[in-house]
Amino acid sequence: MRDAMAAAVVGDDGYGEDPAINELELRYAQRVGKEAAVFVPSGVMANQIALRVLAQPGDVVVAGRSQHVVGFEMGAASRNAAIQFATVDDSNGVLDLSDVLEVIDSEKDHQPHVALVCVENTHMAAGGVPWDAEDLRVLARSLGDRPVYLDGARLFNAVVATGTSAAEYSAPAIMVMSCLSKGLCAPVGSLLAGPTTLIERARIERKRLGGAMRQAGFLAAAGLVALDTMVDRLKDDHARARQLADLFAAAFPESNYDTSTCRTNIVAFDHPQARQIVNELAQRGVEGGTVAPRRVRFVTHAGIGDDDVDFVADVLAHFTPSSH
Repeated sequence: MRDAMAAAVVGDDGYGEDPAINELELRYAQRVGKEAAVFVPSGVMANQIALRVLAQPGDVVVAGRSQHVVGFEMGAASRNAAIQFATVDDSNGVLDLSDVLEVIDSEKDHQPHVALVCVENTHMAAGGVPWDAEDLRVLARSLGDRPVYLDGARLFNAVVATGTSAAEYSAPAIMVMSCLSKGLCAPVGSLLAGPTTLIERARIERKRLGGAMRQAGFLAAAGLVALDTMVDRLKDDHARARQLADLFAAAFPESNYDTSTCRTNIVAFDHPQARQIVNELAQRGVEGGTVAPRRVRFVTHAGIGDDDVDFVADVLAHFTPSSH
């Protein structure tokens, strides 16, 4: 990636003149089966642009209560798009269709207009759970003319885990976003794809949010390497995550961690001492985090090898949280 970045031919992306960015946007759009795409600095910005394009101020957006766009973007949706969320249970990583339809049906009872439904694939807080493609299709068909937006920050993890193509996953959604800077290893950037008319509007919103860039093709060069060479290797991250899931389940039986939920690159489980566990394991060289007061998360990536898994196994074999 560093070699590709150094050798990139760049132009002014503000004028659509950067060849690397143009190629990256085209390549991603083709990969997810959409007409066009726009390169943005982050997945958060992609999500915020999509909300501004697909909803009006005051509209309701249905989403899972622990989805990234709801709980992990610092309240950006209310500030940037002036929308409100109607959240439904997503503890198992997906949305129950009946819950979604009940929110939509409430419009008849003088409730605000539901503009769209957001889904997250894979679902981070649930432990990197991938959606079933048929469930997405059923959801989209049931919404009538209301669109689905796909936060596919880890879309390619879902692709590798299930064998479903990115285009098949994206077909039920009017717009889709993917990050290049997670398992795909690029240093910066995400892509938002959809119909040409919406992407033209997305470029305006990108500029309004300060995301328009000039000679940024060196970032796109890394993104092209990511799409070309980093997708297939995600299976290695998944395999190591499953090993770690077994290790953590054995180390913390009180968590009742169902390791079958670990299907991609995220180990996530509930524990009453979650923050304490994360802090004390970090002191021993095992880095993780919490995504809720009692929910632990550990993530595998290209920088984690078999020796690291062995290291975690050794740490957990001798680890007991201190008493307070």
